[in-house]
Amino acid sequence: MNMGYIHERPEWPEFTWDSQALSGPLAAVRYKQGRHLGRMEALGFELRTEASLSALTDEVVKTSAIEGEHLDPGQVRSSIARKLGLDAGGLPEPGRDVEGIVDVMLDATRAHARPLTDDRLFGWHAALFPTGRSGLYTITVGDWRKDLHGPMQVVSGPIGKEKVHFRAPKAARLEEEMARFLDWFESDDAVDPVLRSGIAHLWFVTIHPFDDGNGRIARAIAEMALSRADRTTERFYSMSSGIEARRAEYYLQLESAQRSSLDITAWLAWFLDCLGHAIDAADASLGSVLSKAKLWQRINPQPVNDRQRTVINRMLGDFEGHLTTSKYAKLVKCSADTALRDIRELLDRGIIVRNPGGGRSTSYRLADADELPA
Repeated sequence: MNMGYIHERPEWPEFTWDSQALSGPLAAVRYKQGRHLGRMEALGFELRTEASLSALTDEVVKTSAIEGEHLDPGQVRSSIARKLGLDAGGLPEPGRDVEGIVDVMLDATRAHARPLTDDRLFGWHAALFPTGRSGLYTITVGDWRKDLHGPMQVVSGPIGKEKVHFRAPKAARLEEEMARFLDWFESDDAVDPVLRSGIAHLWFVTIHPFDDGNGRIARAIAEMALSRADRTTERFYSMSSGIEARRAEYYLQLESAQRSSLDITAWLAWFLDCLGHAIDAADASLGSVLSKAKLWQRINPQPVNDRQRTVINRMLGDFEGHLTTSKYAKLVKCSADTALRDIRELLDRGIIVRNPGGGRSTSYRLADADELPA
């Protein structure tokens, strides 16, 4: 028998790890979690909601980016806000591809206490592939893969010179493999919930039970375990953001773990390090989140119109450069006169500020938090 992959070893899936080697990194991550969640608890409801909305948006955008799928952050935020009953004014209508992954992530995190079952996973998979296709190809949706076209493999390279990075367990094993995985995930063993997140991620990816979407669902399961660890339905940091920033390293770590022994200390150490950096990044971005929330707190008592709201949301997101009258008109598909009138209103209210210069080069930026009128 080929013993090249961990799922082919007789001791599979009896994972082991060096608890002593991981105790320091785990304690450090647990401290960061507690400190970050403590900062969130100290915020008011509106600010905490904004922080959670931003973290969820990052999670959905980045988990898709890891797979090479680039979603519009505005659509993602819009979808999450609508599903949570929050204000989505001025945000674009989300597409079907966005709605599916948002449904999965919200179910994994907001309903993390519910048991993870095969039927629930089938629902997640169906949400990711509502047309029954992955790109141009028909796939099995809402059920374990059938391997109708040969074994499940992760490959790269041109046709005829493919490099096989991983070969998953045969389809005939999936029902038993997934039953064992789900029993473990819901068990009451003494494994720390953060380590459980890392173990579950690797274990699920190794089984690779679906025709497509395994990475996104593995990361949703990891987020579910982290939500249980945090004991909250709100997310304030994004594990996928940390992974996406180290995407090449992530795939190397997974491939190495697949061809190693059942001792997964190295994988868990990498997972903990990545999680620690994700929490650090969330801490660093908190100032920006609070500034955005403060801006809307000042705006909402005297609401702006839909055009203005759309432009403000874009300027708070991935807007490039400074705002001009022509950019405004193009963004909201209005006349130059209407754009200029809207801009003057925002200027009068102190929401935007004119940059130095004038004439055809006149441009604007959002007011900083300390520039907003009291």
